[in-house]
Amino acid sequence: MPNIKSAGKRAKQALVRRVRNRSTKSEIATARRVFVDAVESKDKSRAMKEFSAFCSLLDKSAKRGIIKTNTADRRKARASAMVAKVG
Repeated sequence: MPNIKSAGKRAKQALVRRVRNRSTKSEIATARRVFVDAVESKDKSRAMKEFSAFCSLLDKSAKRGIIKTNTADRRKARASAMVAKVG
């Protein structure tokens, strides 16, 4: 139990943020799995659609500070390379 009122408020805020961040990171992981499945199925149009959704999630989470900008850029670059290999 916090001794100072503001410490209690910060603890509540941290809990809310932690739940939100974990949820978003889980969404990113799910989107990545769906994207990789699309790439492995060699379906170019589906892979492009999933790539777009995956990149959108990465950009939004980087903008909100859930992941770092360089991390989002790196993941997008690797995903883009995967799409380029699909015939």
